[in-house]
Amino acid sequence: MEERISVALDGPSGAGKSTIARAIARRFGFVYVDTGAIYRTVGLAAWRRGVPPRDRERVASMLPELDIALRHGTDGLQRMYLNGEDVTEQIRQPEISLYASDVSAIPAVRAFLMDMQRDMARRYDVVMDGRDIGTVVLPSAGLKVFLTAAPEVRAERRFRELREKGTGVTLEEVFRDIQYRDENDSSRSAAPLRPAEDAVILDTSALDFQASCEAVARLVEEKFGL
Repeated sequence: MEERISVALDGPSGAGKSTIARAIARRFGFVYVDTGAIYRTVGLAAWRRGVPPRDRERVASMLPELDIALRHGTDGLQRMYLNGEDVTEQIRQPEISLYASDVSAIPAVRAFLMDMQRDMARRYDVVMDGRDIGTVVLPSAGLKVFLTAAPEVRAERRFRELREKGTGVTLEEVFRDIQYRDENDSSRSAAPLRPAEDAVILDTSALDFQASCEAVARLVEEKFGL
């Protein structure tokens, strides 16, 4: 079987992983896998059922009832389906972000979704973003990049993104959300947020979107000879 290219793009909330990963996927013809969207879909399922996102037993018990699918349209964009329903827009609401952060700390949830993520890397050349791609999901990824930026910078970026979508939030609320998710992601016992030992650390605090993309693209070109 042909060896596939895999790029693991990890980092905290608001570091620009998703937008950069999408741009890299378009540039090199890779499949983009937004693993955060998969966890958000589980979070949405828990929220709809009124299941507290930190209740491990109740969250685990609902997993067999979930049919989660990841599909790509002709435009290359990833869409998420929950039991046949397209929930791509619903999972981006701020309250679902918090649910996703909590349910992603549950080992049963991570095990439930692991095969889906690894199967994508077996079938396609991928750029996959998340919190533990280089450390847990794809530990043998050909290139691992850990994107980061100052919390204040990440909050401002996320705030602008949400406002453009018409979501009524304040910068202070977004900053608190960033702080909560940073603490939650880095302190959880299951696959905590941390750079892989062989990851390239890229701080984008002083870089705009285009410069950040170019920095990652250079790493891809150098690693895979593209």
